[in-house]
Amino acid sequence: MNADEIADGRARWQARYDAARKRDADFTTLSGLPLEPVYGPPEGSAYPGFERIGWPGEYPYTRGLYPTGYRGRTWTIRQFAGFGNAQQTNERYKMILGAGGGGLSVAFDMPTLMGRDSDDPEALGEVGHCGVAIDSAADMETLFAGIDLAAVTTSMTISGPAVPVFCMYLVAAERQGADLSTLDGTLQTDIFKEYIAQKEWLFEPEPHLRLIGDLMAYCATEIPRYKPLSVSGYHIREAGSTAAQELAYTLADGFGYVELGLSRGLDVNVFAPGLSFFFDAHVDFFEEIAKFRAARRIWARWLREVYGATDERALWLRFHTQTAGVSLTAQQPVNNVVRTAVEALAAVLGGTNSLHTNALDETLALPTDESAEIALRTQQVLMEETGVTNVADPLGGSWYVEALTDRIEAEAEEIFARIRQLGGDGPHPIGPMTSGILRGIEDGWFTGQIAEAAFTYQQALERGDKKIVGVNCHTGTVAKELEILRISHEVELEQRRLLAGRKAERDGAAVEAALARMVAVSRTDENMIPAMLDAVRAEATLGEICDALRAEWGVYREPARF
Repeated sequence: MNADEIADGRARWQARYDAARKRDADFTTLSGLPLEPVYGPPEGSAYPGFERIGWPGEYPYTRGLYPTGYRGRTWTIRQFAGFGNAQQTNERYKMILGAGGGGLSVAFDMPTLMGRDSDDPEALGEVGHCGVAIDSAADMETLFAGIDLAAVTTSMTISGPAVPVFCMYLVAAERQGADLSTLDGTLQTDIFKEYIAQKEWLFEPEPHLRLIGDLMAYCATEIPRYKPLSVSGYHIREAGSTAAQELAYTLADGFGYVELGLSRGLDVNVFAPGLSFFFDAHVDFFEEIAKFRAARRIWARWLREVYGATDERALWLRFHTQTAGVSLTAQQPVNNVVRTAVEALAAVLGGTNSLHTNALDETLALPTDESAEIALRTQQVLMEETGVTNVADPLGGSWYVEALTDRIEAEAEEIFARIRQLGGDGPHPIGPMTSGILRGIEDGWFTGQIAEAAFTYQQALERGDKKIVGVNCHTGTVAKELEILRISHEVELEQRRLLAGRKAERDGAAVEAALARMVAVSRTDENMIPAMLDAVRAEATLGEICDALRAEWGVYREPARF
């Protein structure tokens, strides 16, 4: 790019920056030195390839979505929490919000994630242990009691039964008196990554995609600010993928959901802004920063050039980041505070829109109040003390960072081409990327690639080529054993008692009628969300809704592979 083109770009950026709202904050160094809001090539100089880097708030968004960077708005502190019953988790949420958290992120227990009620035999011993138990809209009411859902953004990390759980959230907001059309938040709903990595599915892929398509259409018209899909790379990375695999598989899944929306006749400029992403921030500092920058650039280019988006917001890749749970160690767990801080800083320097920091004891148990507060304070120290919010994309133009960004992007493009090849040459009713994803799931290609990457890393650890402090080097310690949070068996007994009472008090005939109506709608092309909402309003439980659909659609069982 020549000097005149760079100067024109800087002028465009300056005009947008001047017109944008900025925070009332001190944008100087600790020593009082004034800082520019962004830095670029010296005035009057050329910079070959600068169009791939650009300016913040301008296509291809390598340097961020907004001309102000974090000067306009800092990332949302969104701590992931959920344990025991709805009442216990509600108390933790109030603690997080009271301590300065900006949004909520719900962790559900395993029965809920699998669409099972707390009294299901398969739920025995699991209720409330890895998240909060939610059986019905009444639990969702308790979960958010005293928290204005119209004023707080809420993320829910659930995919298989995401749609009925979302309906329970809507009914809880409705019972608070909220205007549902104004709700803001994110539902994960990403079923592709379940087949690829996490394994929490209910049905075959096609019925899941039917529900997701209905949800996308419903939110686009009824709840425009709510993001019905958070395409998740986090679980792909936690399963053992490389950074490039996490990026490529996640964006490919996102392209599949774009194709789903288009196949439903939706306008890409309307529904694409409702797609968000969820990435892992691992411990290799610069690789993670490059991954985030490459992700924005790839998404913008594909949405514009492949899927025909013309609205700027449809080109924006908005993403939440969680620090890497898999990087935490049970040995010398206090070291996890350092790992989490480094990972969080990488997410911030990569331009994350919201962030969750893991607690030091999460490799052993759910976090205690104290460790959860340390995790929250980690973000606040980064935000308030380090100066990282003063300048947009402060590493932009670094030879190393730009070269690594380009390299990860190139690796991702190679993977996209391979996925599309998997789908073959024949047309697919949704689209070519979707065809390749479904074939890759069926053939075990994704799981095989991830397993190979994980095995390669494990071999490097065992040889000592890769180091983990406290695990395969620097193993001596004076640290004492941690006190961890333990979930009492009484939680399960109490949840089952509450559930039995609610079932006894409701209108059973109304529940049966609502479930029958929902199943009848599933046999048509009608959107299923209104019928499912009616079932939830009648206090149908999560297990009852999912069982009715399991009876209609069957269940998915992963083929055995050797």
